[in-house]
Amino acid sequence: MHRGWKPFAACLLVGALLVSSLVHAGDDTPAQPTKLALDAKAFAPEQIKVSIYLPPDYATSGRRYPVLYANDGQDMEAVGLQQTLATLYAQHAIEPVIVVAVDMLKDRASGYGLFDRSRRQSIVGGSRIGPIGARAYDYSAWLANELVPYVDAHYRTQASAQSRTMLGWSLGALNAFSIGWEYPEIFGQVGAFSPSFWLAADRSDANAVEGTRLAQAMVDRAGQRKPLRFWFAVGGREETNDRDHNGTIDAVEDLQDLINGFQAPDGTHRRGLRDLGYRIDMDYADHPSHTDDVAYDLFADGEHNQATWKRMLPVFLAWAYGPNTATPPR
Repeated sequence: MHRGWKPFAACLLVGALLVSSLVHAGDDTPAQPTKLALDAKAFAPEQIKVSIYLPPDYATSGRRYPVLYANDGQDMEAVGLQQTLATLYAQHAIEPVIVVAVDMLKDRASGYGLFDRSRRQSIVGGSRIGPIGARAYDYSAWLANELVPYVDAHYRTQASAQSRTMLGWSLGALNAFSIGWEYPEIFGQVGAFSPSFWLAADRSDANAVEGTRLAQAMVDRAGQRKPLRFWFAVGGREETNDRDHNGTIDAVEDLQDLINGFQAPDGTHRRGLRDLGYRIDMDYADHPSHTDDVAYDLFADGEHNQATWKRMLPVFLAWAYGPNTATPPR
């Protein structure tokens, strides 16, 4: 069980600096973020708000840093990003990292979803609140093709896929997975908390949902393993829905099926990450592995909320940026 951790040339972005602050040398506390409002042609006149969190030694070290890109930037205070970073830095539990937190668009359900990069199209699914992901391609292409080059041009980054990570929770995690999956030459790691892998093409009944889940279909039709590492986390109390009545809630089963594959209602095997050759750690909570490609972490009492994602955050950061031999904080 988890417990709280213990002690461009072609770039088209136009940045408007709103707030900035200095980093204090010798202090483990990250500075207050630099806040930007950036133009994205597909969403004009709406600008996309971005917060840049620099590591404590940024002003004095002269070094280059890995970068963590995170959806739902407006949630960073609620999930305790700065406090968590300060604690992990003080414990020397992670290497310093630049965090680029992107606030959700005004229409969150439109921007956060799946997309097909080769076709330059969003992959839209239905839900109780309407279509999900109608603008996912536009948002994701902006992040990968415009925001990443902007950050690399303006900050001392390690400009390689191996040094970039994409993070999100809920619908933001669904989108983070899709961005990593479709842009593996840009992102080398993905963190997905409570990912909305329930999104399906057909919601007419339980069997239809089971057989047409869209993220799982992306994995099933992939021709080969992609050069990505994944850290997935889900709460055991995120919901009560159990569409196939097997005693496992849908949030948990959707994630497990994407990882391991599953037998569809029509009797066919739908491939998961395991079938593509990824090395899987399905017991990261008790036996964390730093050598496997996919880590699955079940927070047995976790719910679908910011309080649970706050608990997941330090474990994920230790997985992504900690020494390979370290035990994740809990």
